[in-house]
Amino acid sequence: QVQLVESGGGLVQAGGSLRLSCAASGSIFSIHAMGWYRQAPGKQRELVAAITSGDSTNYADSMKGRFTISRDNAKNTVYLQMNSLKPEDTAVYYCNADLTTGWGLREYDYWGQGTQVTVSS
Repeated sequence: QVQLVESGGGLVQAGGSLRLSCAASGSIFSIHAMGWYRQAPGKQRELVAAITSGDSTNYADSMKGRFTISRDNAKNTVYLQMNSLKPEDTAVYYCNADLTTGWGLREYDYWGQGTQVTVSS
């Protein structure tokens, strides 16, 4: 069973920073890409950033220049460094993985449970 566990969320003042972590564990053959999504109350889930196994990155426009995604392949962990946080960034942040399990099954969208980020003004 593959697990994605997010951590690092919390309450921060506007302009502050947080670093989110997502650790993948279990029977994993390979991780092709990992990403972060977020969902605020009353809004749809949206892409924040993604990173491939080759460290190619993709960011939503509103996050460019403020957020940085990175990964530690040896630890099967992806990070999201969030700087210059705004109240509009308040949301539940979810980790996502495109992976192949140790049993040879391709999972294009494997999700973590989410971690709350709250930015106060």
